[in-house]
Amino acid sequence: MRQWRQRRRLSQLDLACDADISTRHLSFVETGRAHPSREMLLHLAEQLDIPLRERNRLLTAAGYAPLFPLRDLADPALDAARVAIEQLLKAHEPNPALAVDRQWNLLAANAAVAPFLLGVAPELLAPPLNVLRLSLHPRGLAPRILNLGQWRAHLLARLRRDVDLSADEGLAALLEELRGYPAPEDHGELPGDAVLVPLQLRTDFGTLSLISTITVFGTPVDVTLAELALETFFPADADSAEVLRKLLG
Repeated sequence: MRQWRQRRRLSQLDLACDADISTRHLSFVETGRAHPSREMLLHLAEQLDIPLRERNRLLTAAGYAPLFPLRDLADPALDAARVAIEQLLKAHEPNPALAVDRQWNLLAANAAVAPFLLGVAPELLAPPLNVLRLSLHPRGLAPRILNLGQWRAHLLARLRRDVDLSADEGLAALLEELRGYPAPEDHGELPGDAVLVPLQLRTDFGTLSLISTITVFGTPVDVTLAELALETFFPADADSAEVLRKLLG
């Protein structure tokens, strides 16, 4: 609990005020002098925005059973969510869209993603296919990204935020790996009037400029769904929309 509080850059007084408990009681919980109830642990975890996977570990460490189930996306219990994901991905065509897990491994994608994988080194496409590695690896999409410096800086910054929020060791290792890839001379500085970081790709049909959005499930109580995200790409201009139609065709 203390590690998560410090990770969120909160003092004991800050967290105690947010959780409406005494600083003394919080101190006793952190040092093990008091055994918190299951409800208190969950209340503090909510204040600290601890991921569901880590809330299970917190409960287990305190002697309680895990609360949030962790299931494969193919589990029948997740049928409704899986169907919703498939419908969203399909409805987004001819624009590319994909679903990823907490470590940015590909779980599902629509047909518009396939053309982007042509020419990529086979080892990068072997499961689990990591979309961040695929983007920045010199044998992946990197040679085709016209604004590689900007896109690389954007992805690394996003991944750093993910590491800070989740404390996931796998993500931290991935961040170090991606930092070790060759960096372009363009260090990723954006124009002063820029409001978005586009992905600009060279294709057989011309330059493709895409902007992306991230969608997550609201109020999930399952670890798998809480860690799942949909990344959807949209054409940044009319020419890119036409390129996407040609690519899918």
